[in-house]
Amino acid sequence: MINQLNEDMKQAMRAKEKERLSVIRSVKSALQNEAIQAGHDLSEEEVLTVLNREMKQRRESLQEFSRADREDLASKTQREIDLLSRYLPEQMSDEELQAVIDEAVAESGASGRADMGRVMGLVMPRVKGKADGGLVRERVQQSLS
Repeated sequence: MINQLNEDMKQAMRAKEKERLSVIRSVKSALQNEAIQAGHDLSEEEVLTVLNREMKQRRESLQEFSRADREDLASKTQREIDLLSRYLPEQMSDEELQAVIDEAVAESGASGRADMGRVMGLVMPRVKGKADGGLVRERVQQSLS
C-alpha cells in the first residue's frame, strides 16, 4: 500500500495534479505519524485502520460543510473522498454484510439490544475496512430489534 502511495505521488507530481498530490501527502503523513507512534513498520491491517480514519474524518467534514451550505468545501472534500476510496478495499454489499451480522448473532446467541456489544465485537473484525462502522451498528441494531 505504501509503495502504491509513493508511485501515485510521483505520478501526481509529474501530472501536476495538486489536489491528488495533497491527499496522498496527507495520507502518507498520517501513516508515518502512526508508524512513529507504534515504533515499527505498519502492517496492512494498521495501514487500513489509518486509511479508514482518514476517510471518516473527511466524511464528517463533508457533512459539516453541507450543513453549513459551503458547497465549495463540500465538493473539494467529496473529491478527496473519491481519491482516498481508491486505496480502500471494495465495500461489502448489503447482503454480504447482513450475512456476517446474522452469523455473528447466531454465534453469540444474542437475543436483544442488550447483546449489541457482543455482536459488534464479533462483526467488526470480520468487516474491518469493508463496511462503515456506523452502518454496521445500524444494521446490528435492526437485527437485534
